[in-house]
Amino acid sequence: MIGLIISLIVVGLIAGALARLLVPGRQDISIAMTILLGIIGSFVGGFLGYLIFHQDSSGGFFQPAGIIGSVIGAVIVLLIWTRTGARRGARV
Repeated sequence: MIGLIISLIVVGLIAGALARLLVPGRQDISIAMTILLGIIGSFVGGFLGYLIFHQDSSGGFFQPAGIIGSVIGAVIVLLIWTRTGARRGARV
């Protein structure tokens, strides 16, 4: 159980950091929010992968396709976050 939590944090950090590098602009979020972004992106990427390919993660937790899906999901979540945050910050 502890190994799963640690691996979620590590994959979340990697996916979140790569998403922040890929999305242009400045994101004012902390390292903890980057990890959370990556974890949420992993779930979004896994869900989208299941919808498109009708496959689950029965082959194991660490797969290149899973990491790529996590990064794609994190980019989607970050784009949504920056777009809704930009609107919220513009209203004063």
